[in-house]
Amino acid sequence: MKKDYDFSKAKRGPVFRTPPGKTRITIRIDDDVLKWFRKQVHAAGGGNYQTMMNKALRDCIERQEEPLEATLRRVLREVIPSSARSRKAMPVARRASKRRTS
Repeated sequence: MKKDYDFSKAKRGPVFRTPPGKTRITIRIDDDVLKWFRKQVHAAGGGNYQTMMNKALRDCIERQEEPLEATLRRVLREVIPSSARSRKAMPVARRASKRRTS
């Protein structure tokens, strides 16, 4: 079998170096979690599930490090516009009666 192979003119394939700021590790991920990320990448039309996992971890870190004031502002921005929209849609007479009962 070895006689069939001739590697005398072979060249070593490219060695992919780890980009700066990245570290190659081995990690065990639950099958269902990995399947979910791969499914998300497929639904998005392609990409890299590892990049998506990295982004999810980064988002989690940023939320943990978010100061209380920033968290409150973000939550208020999400909640207040929806209640302001429902107020505008409410008839004027109903708004007035609501004020009297409050």
